[in-house]
Amino acid sequence: MSQSIVSVERRNRVAIVRFDRQHRANALSIEACRQLQAVARGFEDDATVSAVVLMGRTDNFSMGADLRDPELLAMPHGSLAERRLLAQAGGRMCRAWEEIEALTLVAVEGWCVGGGVALALSCDLRVSASNAIFYVPEIERGMNLSWNAVPRLTALVGPARAKRIIILAEKFAAGLAAEWGLIDRIVDPGQAIAAALEWAERCASLPPVQVRMLKQQVNAVATALSRAVSHADHEQFLLATSTLDFRDGLGALTES
Repeated sequence: MSQSIVSVERRNRVAIVRFDRQHRANALSIEACRQLQAVARGFEDDATVSAVVLMGRTDNFSMGADLRDPELLAMPHGSLAERRLLAQAGGRMCRAWEEIEALTLVAVEGWCVGGGVALALSCDLRVSASNAIFYVPEIERGMNLSWNAVPRLTALVGPARAKRIIILAEKFAAGLAAEWGLIDRIVDPGQAIAAALEWAERCASLPPVQVRMLKQQVNAVATALSRAVSHADHEQFLLATSTLDFRDGLGALTES
């Protein structure tokens, strides 16, 4: 039986979802992606929730995809069909969070890296501690940025800044992330969840059906082509992870 990584707390019309791998890195294993996807899908039949707040650990939101995950390391030995399914785990998780009808908010403390950034991008609003650091290192590992994150990121920060984040793999602090439009509110360290809950409770005080309808309308305008331009990024991931660049990058990571 898989260990529970995700917990859900309800406060009237607000749900708080926490994921914790019991390790400071709080990396997103394939199993963590499955559990986060299942929790997100669980809100599909819930007419009582108006806002969902997502948080990682209080020291780090997430250091990204778990490249030491045994399921990921075993992926090259599976059939092509099995590898394609595993490669889609993160994208399915992010799509499930994007499709929640209630307003979704992310509370970021510490590092938010790679897949953690992709997950945060799947939600509506992002609240960050002032000392948080954002970083997308996929290119340094010989990978593409997948999980349908490229169009979501580009929609928020624009193409030039998206290239700096994805291609140049620049680390950037919360202040610059807010200036670029990646995050929506900066608070003191340790206060991200409280600030996110403040917005969530404001949302919960509003007419719930209208909240859902207007969120869907904004998303339809902002992300109309997102799926079309990133539908094959898991195929690109399979291609990238078969290269020497990826093996060298993974080797450097596992030796560190």
